This record gives sequence, structure tokens and C-alpha cells, in this order.
Amino acid sequence: MAHVDFLDETMRDGQQSLWGMRMQAGMALPVSPLIDRTGFRVIDLAGSSLMEVLIKHARENPWEGLDLLVNSMPRTRLRGGMRSNASVTFGVTPDALMDLWMRQLNEHGIRSFWIYDVLYNIDKMHRLAKIAKEYGSEVAGSIMFVMSPVHTDDYFAEKAGRMAASPDIDTILLYDTAGVLDKERLRTLVPAIQAKIGGKPMEFHANNILGLSGRAYLDAVDLGITILHTASRPMANGPSVPSTESVVKNLELLGHTHDLDASLFKPVADHFEAVGKAAGFLVNQFNEYDVLSVEHQIPGGMTGTLKAQLAQHNMSDKLDAVLEETATVRRELGYPGMATPFSQLVGTLAVLNIVTGKRYSVIPDEVIQYAAGYYGETVAPIEPDVLDRIMTSSRAADVLDSPPEQPSIEDLQKRYGTTDPDELILRALVPEPALKKMWQAGPVKTTYPLLSSPELDRVRKLLRVANLPLLQIRSAEMTLTLRKSA
Repeated sequence: MAHVDFLDETMRDGQQSLWGMRMQAGMALPVSPLIDRTGFRVIDLAGSSLMEVLIKHARENPWEGLDLLVNSMPRTRLRGGMRSNASVTFGVTPDALMDLWMRQLNEHGIRSFWIYDVLYNIDKMHRLAKIAKEYGSEVAGSIMFVMSPVHTDDYFAEKAGRMAASPDIDTILLYDTAGVLDKERLRTLVPAIQAKIGGKPMEFHANNILGLSGRAYLDAVDLGITILHTASRPMANGPSVPSTESVVKNLELLGHTHDLDASLFKPVADHFEAVGKAAGFLVNQFNEYDVLSVEHQIPGGMTGTLKAQLAQHNMSDKLDAVLEETATVRRELGYPGMATPFSQLVGTLAVLNIVTGKRYSVIPDEVIQYAAGYYGETVAPIEPDVLDRIMTSSRAADVLDSPPEQPSIEDLQKRYGTTDPDELILRALVPEPALKKMWQAGPVKTTYPLLSSPELDRVRKLLRVANLPLLQIRSAEMTLTLRKSA
């Protein structure tokens, strides 16, 4: 039997997958001390996209909110995540700014990191890991799992071995964004990786999009993985990770052990369920198995983005066509891993292909940058006819004439008019109008109103009714039928 450690994803992947990264500090602060006392090995908390969303949509200073949360959880190591070559943007961020981002997260008390790069620029991952070690922080090198003809066990094992060769990498994180790993593939993949990483521990993160990840966690433990990523039940499942409650129960039934205080699960879950309902966010999600999901491998949170893009063009009925097109575009572009930024690039290109009715007639700049190798070497070659369309598109010449710059930190300080590292990061990554609104909004709120009354419940029901395509009202004197116009 194994002793299993848990990493809590309630306040990072859980809210990213279900709440669109809109969890304000005050939504978590009432129970963050309980999460801190639960016994998690690590609590995942910070990411650059989360900070951008808080500024733009909540007008909340993310550094201030981060400090409040960090101070509320002094017992547990807290984690931040980053791509090796970009922060917030879907483009490429200068190395100097990435180094500063790593240092500032450490300065604010983050002491564990997962670093990923879907195209595996491992030299950049190692550089960031070395900076984290200046603060004594733990670093997980991430294997972003993708199912494709070119993503073989040997491919992943070779990347994991190169990551683990650095003394600054402490663990290897197997990260399954699409939740497609099953026992058959785990049985060959995990030993292949273990053979290359010199005994370093492995972590496992699998989004439960197909409803299979809870079973995969048990299989992973049987294969020697002893660090699992879970979330409080209201923030789990569906596009999020399996729930802590279910995984702990299953492991206990199988004779495995852990260090979690299960008596704290319910008050944390009750709080986030109440907050989610009050804010109108998703809670308590479950997904059904979908074969098409295995083909396109879109992360759960990205599906909402595709729906929003189609709704802007009054083409919501085309979602299935877009998902099928996403699978095709993914193959044509050389099977990029479906994690940020490539899930967004592939998905957006699929939407454009469907909306315009002419494939590759509109090509975003980021797709041109990908084809030009600005993100790194593609896993498989881009199909020749598609590559030709990309490189002869109307924007290609301008993009190719402007490769990613590498300014120094002094250059960036002059450009943005500040030497304060926190402010510099925000000014470099978020438009000035959004920052002004954030600063005008005042201090971060430490609580969130859990409004509930019979009147409010009736309003919520009316709002749900307003979104129905057909409404029929009957009385003794009349029958009224209302149909929503297109």
C-alpha cells in the first residue's frame, strides 16, 4: 500500500476551469485558513492569467490579494505556475520579464512552482527553475500529456529525462489537460518516464472532462505516483480535477494512507458552493463521456471560450462543427499540445474557419508566429499546403519582420516608467485603462456577500426563464406563448 500526498487545486485549476479565473481574494479568505490546516502537501494558488482576469473583470489588485491569501496560509507551501516563455500573453514574453515574474512570486511568498512548455524549450524551463532555487523553492517540471501519433511514450520520457537532469527540478508533473489517460496508456507511459528521471517523485494532474480521471488516479498510485492534484467537491470534476473527497475515500477503501484531515472537507466545500451560487458560477460539475473530446482534446475551460466566440457571430448551433474542425486543425498544425497558448490558437483558428466558410482565409498573428518557430520547434511538421497558406497570408510578412524582442530589465523600466517590480509586471502585461480602473476601485475586499433571500431566489429563476427559447404562461382566462427571436 502507498502513502499518498495531495496538492489542492481548489483556488487555481478548480476556479480556472469552473469560474473562468474570477475568484477574488475575498471569495476564498474565509476558508483559506481551513485549507491550510487540512494537510495538503502544496496548495496551488497563483498564475499570470489569473492576475490579468482579476484586474480586467474584478478590478482587484492581484498582488494585494495574493499577499492576503499567502498570509492566511502560513503552514502550507503555496504554488505558482508559468509557461517557460510567456506570461499572460498568447505571444512570447521577454526572458527578462519572465525572470522578474519568477522572482516576484517568490518575494510574495510562493515557494513551489510548476513550469511548463508544450513545445519543451527545456533550457528556458531550467533557467526559471534556477531562479526559484535562489529562494529555496520547489520546482515541478511538467509533462503536458497529449494523445497523438507523434506523442509516444519515448517522446515524453526523453523530455522528462532532460528536465530531471537539472538539480533544480524536484518533481516531474504528468499533466493531462484533456483527461484522456487510461490504465492501458498509464501502464506503459509512467514506467517509461520513471526510468529516465533518476528516482525523482512524480505528480499527477488530470482534468476530469471524460469522467475517467478518478479511476486514472488510482491506477497511477498503483504505478508509483504518490502526489495527486484534487479540488474541493464544488470546485472539482467536469473540466476541473477529481474531488478530494472522492479520491480520498477511494484510496482509503483500497488500503492507501494520507495526511489529510477529512473533517475540514465539508466546511470548505459548503463555503465554495455558497460563493459559487451567489456569484452565478459553476459548482458541482460532472461530464459525460464524449468520443469527440478524445479527438480535439480541448481543455474544459476553452470550450466556454469557443461558445462565446460563436455566440458573437450568432452561430452557437455550430459548436459541434467547430469541435470537429479543431481536431482537424490540430492534426494539420503538427499536433501541438492542447494547453495555453495552443489550445486557444487552434480553437480560434477552427472558429474562424467555420465562421468565414473558407478554411485558413483569416490567420491570427500568433498562428504565423507558431509556424515560424517563435514558440519553439513543432512536434510534427505542419502539413505543407497549410504551411504555405499561413506563410503567404496577408499578415505573414509583417509578423516575420517583427520577431519577439529581448529587452533588458532596464529597457523595460524605461519603457513603462517604473522601477517597482510589481508595478512593472502589471504595466507590461495589462493595458493601462484596466490598471487605472483597478487602482480607482480601492483596497481588495476580504469577504464576498452571500446574498440569499426568497426574493433573490425568485429573481434568479426569472433570469433563467429569460434565457429559454420558449415560454408559455397559462391561466383560467388565457394562454400566452412567447418565443425568443433569433
